Amino acid sequence: MFRKVTQSIANQMDDDDLVPVRSLLDHEHFQALCLVRRKRKAIFHPSPCYRQTWYKLDDVLLPGEDNKSTESLCPTGDGEESKQFAINKSVSDRVDGSLNLCIEPTSVELDGAVAFYKGLSIKMEKKHIPLKKIEALTRERKMNVNHSFIQQIQKTDQNLYVVHETLEASEKTSYEESTKAAGSFMTKLYAKFFAKGTREKKQSVTIPKGCTLAFKAIELAIKDGSWSLNHLPEDILVFACDDSSGGKLGALEVEVEENCQILSKLSSDLVIIFLKAIKAVMRDRNLFEELTEKMEAVLDETGSCELKTESPDLKDLLSSLQSSPGHLLPQLAGAITYTLDALDELTEDQLLLLLESLEDKIVSQQLKLVKTILEYDIEYSKRPFRVDAGLLSFSQEKEQKVTIAMVEMSGVKLQKDGFAVRVTEAFSAVAALYVSLYVLNLLSNSD
Repeated sequence: MFRKVTQSIANQMDDDDLVPVRSLLDHEHFQALCLVRRKRKAIFHPSPCYRQTWYKLDDVLLPGEDNKSTESLCPTGDGEESKQFAINKSVSDRVDGSLNLCIEPTSVELDGAVAFYKGLSIKMEKKHIPLKKIEALTRERKMNVNHSFIQQIQKTDQNLYVVHETLEASEKTSYEESTKAAGSFMTKLYAKFFAKGTREKKQSVTIPKGCTLAFKAIELAIKDGSWSLNHLPEDILVFACDDSSGGKLGALEVEVEENCQILSKLSSDLVIIFLKAIKAVMRDRNLFEELTEKMEAVLDETGSCELKTESPDLKDLLSSLQSSPGHLLPQLAGAITYTLDALDELTEDQLLLLLESLEDKIVSQQLKLVKTILEYDIEYSKRPFRVDAGLLSFSQEKEQKVTIAMVEMSGVKLQKDGFAVRVTEAFSAVAALYVSLYVLNLLSNSD
């Protein structure tokens, strides 16, 4: 839910460079002057996406003549470098009767009554460090090239960024969503749930004062002991939309093949181990973060790190990776990281529906359906289109509802007859769903 809040706030601020913090557990690592690394680019997240490093700028600089900390650059909250904002938003509804009620990204079919509430009231403070102050610091203090982290960054040829602007909660606040239904109803949020009676579902998240909600970062250019700010924007992913390669879908297929080809070469025993671990992290966010961290460590250390865990769900996978040939380990870690990045773009409910689809053995058909959707210009056009209705035909009605719900959560509304329309910005979300289905289909169908 925290990610939903920060994404909504970033969208309302109408600032393309503002990056929402994805996890409440990580917010302290995206404060002003924190060092961050950008995740590897992928078609399903062309916008900047960063991960923490556990370091601040002051940690990797040599002391200056006055021994003054870089913390003195941070805004105090009472000057021009700090601005106050507030967002107040609430939605409530109650409906009686027999109807289909759509409350994106979920929909509820009921005969009875349903009450829905969503509320957020938050005061925020936008703080920024003028880039000219950081540029002045580049002339006053040298980079510590003997620092192990800086050596690692240069060895692996990674880009390093420093946070120079943040949007923080200026007071403790809570966000709550609740749905209460009475009568006979079924919600697409939980595909297996159908009941008569009363059901109430509440979700809430408490955001502490000072919590970083979103941020901006700028790249550091490091050479020997000197460092500077790189004001030029990074190259963005560019795709030809009407060429013989198949446009963005063709580019996505090439990217998936390049990143996941090694998974098709796994032995049947390893396939079982890999699929078990992927399913486990889809259920458990803590396992997801643990596996992500370990795979990033493999890539950062070029295969020299030790892979150990206390989790029985990950033990077999990490043990297998640890015993893999040195030249294959980075490729395997890269494939897993690419898969985790795609899964991370999906909602928790989509992950649950994917797991159910695996059990019902309908992932292959869902993959064909999503590929068909990507053949249309859903990135720029909101015109209705049609997909093959046969791809929405399943042996059980429940499987059809699971599939339609999962696709709708990525921003494309489907009807049983194949009629489809994009209801939100959808290409990146549908592309992430395609990658997730591709990998799950590959692993679940391998001999």
